[in-house]
Amino acid sequence: MHIDLNADMGEAFGDWRMGNDGALLDIVTSANVACGAHAGDWDVMARTMTQARDRGVGIGAHPGFPDLQGFGRRRMSMPGESLANLVIWQFGAARGMAAALGTQVRHFKLHGAMANMASEDIEMARAAYSAALRVDPDVILLVLAGTAQEAAARSLDARWAGEIFADRGYNDDATLVTRGQPGAMVHDPNDAAARMVAFVKSAAIIANSGRQIPAACDSICLHGDGPDAVAIARAVRAGLETEGITLAPMQGHRPS
Repeated sequence: MHIDLNADMGEAFGDWRMGNDGALLDIVTSANVACGAHAGDWDVMARTMTQARDRGVGIGAHPGFPDLQGFGRRRMSMPGESLANLVIWQFGAARGMAAALGTQVRHFKLHGAMANMASEDIEMARAAYSAALRVDPDVILLVLAGTAQEAAARSLDARWAGEIFADRGYNDDATLVTRGQPGAMVHDPNDAAARMVAFVKSAAIIANSGRQIPAACDSICLHGDGPDAVAIARAVRAGLETEGITLAPMQGHRPS
């Protein structure tokens, strides 16, 4: 049994700092790099990709809504064509930077409100993923397991990997409990580690209600922007390794 550990990073902007990317890159096997809309800039992207490349960490593009003030966590409505162009613009920047640094973008993961909306709306998910696949037909779509994101990726015959979250609570439909609501966040590193071991070994998402939802648990997200981020990441990695679960960059499910 093996699994990928991913974290969102490259989310600083100019002199403003966010997260502890250096520490996380020593723990994770994949990095989701912000593409400049919700966070990040050209220098931050270059620095983050260089560090990931040098550590052998897989690089992913992490596009979001153009919402620096809200960190991409505020919902926005836009026509499908505009959403597609927004995705292509960000993904293209990430691919260009990676190529200039002698590496590549292996996976693609939506950020924040864009991801949450796509987990509920298959047509929105299809619009975003179709746009990404126009840029790179072989990119791995990192999808929120068991949601409309996964259904969209499957319907497009795309290469995909299912993602679960170490520090977030789940609703009974496999979507994430909205931030600010009771049970939305997991702050205790030991609790996060125990949950992830249980998810992976049972091949299921365990909702806050206790309901088990069968799911492809291919990659665990370790958010990089919280005060407990590094401690949770270390605990989750240690918990998995103690159970004999191998850590490796995601490979994705190939279309049949």
